[in-house]
Amino acid sequence: MKTILRSAAAALLLATAPIAVMANDKIAEAEKMMMQAKEMQAEAQAMAEKAASMMEAAKAEAADAAATATAAAAEAKDEEPQAADAEASEEAPDNIKVSYEEDGKYFTEDDVPTYNVAEDGTVDWYTFSGFRRYHSECHVCHGPDGEGSTYAPALKKSALDMDYYDFVDVITNGRKAVGASANSVMPAFGTNKNVMCYIDDLYVYLKARGTEEVGRGRPAKKEKKNDVYREIENDCMG
Repeated sequence: MKTILRSAAAALLLATAPIAVMANDKIAEAEKMMMQAKEMQAEAQAMAEKAASMMEAAKAEAADAAATATAAAAEAKDEEPQAADAEASEEAPDNIKVSYEEDGKYFTEDDVPTYNVAEDGTVDWYTFSGFRRYHSECHVCHGPDGEGSTYAPALKKSALDMDYYDFVDVITNGRKAVGASANSVMPAFGTNKNVMCYIDDLYVYLKARGTEEVGRGRPAKKEKKNDVYREIENDCMG
């Protein structure tokens, strides 16, 4: 009986031995795969950390570049008005620049009347008066605000391009233009006190319109009419 049992045990051992060997191989293979997975996970983690570090560096560089660009833009903006002012000052015609003021009337260095507009937009009285006289006597032919019309040219350009004394002469004595493309007559206003008593007012207003220092329409702010102006006006109109 014992012999039979021993034989059976031996046979069972022989039968299960290959299964055990296969199981051990599977376990070893699984352990190897797990090790490789851990290595790949560690490599992926390292790559993720490297990518995060590169992203932070890129963000920092972008922020520095943006700050530099903003500072440069602000500096350019601060310098631009100064450059524009300098350029405007160099290019401004001599018959526009204010050289001195006398009793509320402004003049160039050549003693030619000109306009003055304060920083808050306040215009001198002569310019404001010129606006009123122009729209009382001139705009029917030359259009509102000195812009010109199909009937007559823009006087705001004439006030810039024409010498002051020529301007006065044309207003006083009139002018006739006849040619292949033009046939117009500027009447003489030498006896019209509503024009002649305010000829300087008209001139400076049109100069201000020509440079666009005074916009279209009624100026919102003006200096007060002073006693000297009022006395000159009364003497002329009387």
